[in-house]
Formats: sequence, C-alpha cells, structure tokens
Amino acid sequence: MIYRLLSAAILVGCLVAPATAQEDSITVRRIFQECLKNNTAYDNLRVLCKQVGHRLSGSEGSKKAVIWGEAALKAAGADSVWLQPVKVPHWERGKPESVTMKVSGQSRKLKALALGGSVATPSSGIEAEVVMVKSKEELEQLGRKKVEGKIVFFNHPFDDTHLRTFESYGSCVWQRVDGAIQAARFGAVGCVIRSLTHIRDDNPHTGVMQYVDSLPKVPGLALGYLSANALEEALAKGQQVKLQLKTHCRTLPDADSYNVIGELHANRPNAPWLVVGGHLDSWDVGEGAHDDGAGVVQSIEVLRLMKKLGLAQRFNIRCILFMNEENGAKGARKYAEEAERKNEPHAFGLESDAGGFTPRGFTFEKLPESIAGMDRIRYLLAPYGLHDLSKGGSGVDVGFLRKPFPMAVLSGYRPDSQRYFDVHHAHTDVFETVHPRELALGAASMASLMYLMSIHLP
Repeated sequence: MIYRLLSAAILVGCLVAPATAQEDSITVRRIFQECLKNNTAYDNLRVLCKQVGHRLSGSEGSKKAVIWGEAALKAAGADSVWLQPVKVPHWERGKPESVTMKVSGQSRKLKALALGGSVATPSSGIEAEVVMVKSKEELEQLGRKKVEGKIVFFNHPFDDTHLRTFESYGSCVWQRVDGAIQAARFGAVGCVIRSLTHIRDDNPHTGVMQYVDSLPKVPGLALGYLSANALEEALAKGQQVKLQLKTHCRTLPDADSYNVIGELHANRPNAPWLVVGGHLDSWDVGEGAHDDGAGVVQSIEVLRLMKKLGLAQRFNIRCILFMNEENGAKGARKYAEEAERKNEPHAFGLESDAGGFTPRGFTFEKLPESIAGMDRIRYLLAPYGLHDLSKGGSGVDVGFLRKPFPMAVLSGYRPDSQRYFDVHHAHTDVFETVHPRELALGAASMASLMYLMSIHLP
C-alpha cells in the first residue's frame, strides 16, 4: 500500500503542484550549497580514520568509535543521541600471518591475510600440497581422493565484463564465505582464495568467512592478486606445489558494544521514522575509510543538513551508526528487533555502504509501482548527476527492516563503483583515498533523497 500511495503522491505532485516542484528544486539546491560549502563529513572522516583507526567489533578501536560517534552526532545537532546495547563477535588476527610457496626446492613468500573468523594453524604451521579449483563443481569432481590432506586454492577471479563491480563481487564472494566449509567437506587441511578485487597489485583483501559445526574448522586466507597469479602459474606448469600456512587468530567470547543513534523529532505526534545510516565497524586492516567510514560520516552529515535547514518536520529522522556489519550484522538485527518490539513504524531506510566516490544514484528494493511516480524525483536529482534510480538492494543493515516493516521503502546510495574493490577490506582503505568533494556530493545526494521522501511519503 505505501508504494501505491508514494507513487500517487509523487505523480499528483508532478501534475498539479508546479509551485511545490519549484520549491523542492530550490530546497535541493540549498542542500547541495550548504553541504559543499560547510560540510563536516571530511573532517569527521579524518578523525575517525586517524585518531580512532580500524575498529573491528569487540576491539578497542570499536569502543573508541562508539565514543567518537556519540560526540559527532551531538555536534551535528541531533535532538537526542543514545546508545543501543548489542552483543557482538570478537575475533582477533593476532601476529601477522604468513604463506610460503614451495616449488622444486625453491621458496617464495606470498602476500596474504587471514580471513575474518579463521582459526589458527598449529604454531609450527600447516604445510601441504595445493589443488586449484575455480568452482564448487570442480571441487566436487576432484572428490575426497584428490583433496584430502591438501590445501585448496579457490581461484575464481572477478569478471571484468560487469559494468557494476558489485556484480563481479557477488558472483565470486562464495569462495571467501564458504571456501573453508567446502574444502573441509573433502578432507582438506586449509584453503586460500584469490582476493576479491579488480586491481593488479599485491595487497590482500580480507573479509568474513564461515564454519559449520559438523565439519572440521580449517584455516582460510586471502592472497594478493599478484601472489594468486604466481600460485596459479606454478600450478599450471604441472609442478608439485606446496604451501606453508601460519595464522595466529583466535575467537573470544562475544563482547558488549553499541549502535550509536542520533534523532531529529517531527513536529507531529506519532510520526513514522525515516532512517539513514552506515556501519561503524571496519576490518582490522587499513582505516575503514571507504568501508564504511564514508557512509558513517555522510549519514551524520545528512542529519546535520536536515537540522540546519529545518527539513525534519513531518517525519522523525534517525541516523544509525550500526555496529558489526562486517562479521555478523548483530547491530542491525538488534535495531530491527527493538523497533518492532516498540512498535515504531518505519517508512523509509537509506544506507551508504559502497564507498565515498562520485554519486551516481540510488537503488530501491521495491520501486513504486508506477514508474511515472518517480519522475519528479528523477527530475530533481538529475542535475546533480544522480541518473541511476533503479531496482536493487539497499544494504545489509537497513535490509533487516524488511521483515518487521514490509511496506517500508528501502534504498541504497550508489556512488561510482569502479575503484571500490581496489581498497575493499585491504590495508589500502585509508583516509587519503577519499576525495573531499566526492564525499560531500554523496552526503548532499543522500540528504536530498531523505528530504524528498520526507515531503512525498504519505
């Protein structure tokens, strides 16, 4: 029903209220002018990256990030700021991991990172012959006889033909998430994967992996792109190749943490909520600048803009800095559960978790039924380079609002994706890779969509 109402409201506005359309155009321009001239996002990101640093759930960095986030939301002018308790996973990498390739009596160090959640190897490491596969089907064909006691190399590279790099990521992320499970099914003693990236460097990219209790837990690591090439080339020559793996990871009991939430209150009673957010946690390498420091500071900037320009009137607004998106999404689960328990209606959710690059548009999990109903929003956003308003996923965190609030419109901010996987989950995801103007344009784009939804949602 809300989608029919949204379509009707926007379509009627297009047909009978040109004065309102002009006012909306002026307001969007004011948002961009204020953000480009006075935005706080870049300075906030500098502090988050350089003073807080990486902030994996349960770490000391994540505790500092909560304190920082609370202060940043207060400085942005939130009417109220509060912390929502949540238990989160606590995994630690420990000492740096190592991977050594051994071929014909020669040894070569490969660049690698343990995957998030991996178990440790014995202190002496694991050394075994390598078998290479590019799919689960190839692993099935090899079977236990050819895999048992070996290390599986999952070598499924990004498909460079996809224009949207998240499609390349989606087609091969299985090897990182489920690789250790699949390898253990056939008796392997470990697994390594090709890092999920387009860029031809040797920086490995970590990320979450999973285990199941019914199978042995074997260590999992990601190799840098060039290291993966070296391993692939050695195996392609038909030589016997061994890898020695050493990891020092450990999983500790779940830790206490928080979602950090800032609010702007509507001028009407019992108003539904519009939410905007990103995830406060990051992996334990780099500084989490694009993933997802950019989304966090953009969301805070949205709240600041709506407060300063007096745009939060018909709906309550929440800026949510979610904890634990990277390895469990416990923060998002907790938020959705509590919102349902408190019977807090949610009409719209917007997430920024695709980097701080140049704005391109927004995806919507369910577009209004009438495409004409989006014409006004398209018209207002097009001058700012926001041409891509299409059906697609919103984000891991706001996606948890689907079940308790099935009629809510859920959206994801979509900047240019071509460079995102250069730094995703890598040591190179640092403040210096974020351009201040691109970051500000993204925040203004998000604030504009939030404003338009606050005007046109019934």
